[in-house]
Amino acid sequence: MMKSLLTSLLIAMMALSVPFAEAKAQEEKETLVQIDTDMGKIKVKLYNDTPLHRDNFIKNVKDHLYDGLLFHRVIKQFMIQAGDINSKDAPADKHLGDGDPDYTIPAEIVYPKHFHKAGALCAARTSDDVNPERASSASQFYIVTGKFFTEMELDKMEKEQNKEFTAEQRQAYMLEGGRPDLDDKYTVFGEVVSGMKTVFKIQMVETNTEDRPLKNIKIKSMKIVEK
Repeated sequence: MMKSLLTSLLIAMMALSVPFAEAKAQEEKETLVQIDTDMGKIKVKLYNDTPLHRDNFIKNVKDHLYDGLLFHRVIKQFMIQAGDINSKDAPADKHLGDGDPDYTIPAEIVYPKHFHKAGALCAARTSDDVNPERASSASQFYIVTGKFFTEMELDKMEKEQNKEFTAEQRQAYMLEGGRPDLDDKYTVFGEVVSGMKTVFKIQMVETNTEDRPLKNIKIKSMKIVEK
């Protein structure tokens, strides 16, 4: 009788734990977004611990805000930037970079967990002198390309900036590249999971004096994907 009772209790506990585990897994599941550009596809995942940026980005994607916008700012060994809402069909001589919706997203800087390694998806923003809270643009984002750093260079940065890189940061900056000078200053809310070849291809295009590509590079569409 006792053995039967214990078995029944065990089965009941297992039955209760399955929905809980499934709910937990669903809660931790990260949203994937595919960015289809003129030069190829880029797939990014959005971090759950930057929920304001995640949810705003998802809203923009579902509203098709990004469809037709340009990568308007491209700098080698730095990043590629898009999301200026005035860039769609913009003439070649038009200044870009100031087109934003009429609201901002409060900063969600989760450092040192999220940092500016190559492939980091980050929110653009205005400078500290006009934006000391470091609030993010509601539409403009950039993907880091960066450059490789030696251990000696990282040691020097630590000393000069009175900071300490984690083991994960050191490995990423030496083996993958990135921009450690931007760490703890901008919100990093996701990362590229596939398509870095496309990112680097975009990085290499010719640009004008304002870092705008001479030939338009368009975001054809963005969509939420399962994998």
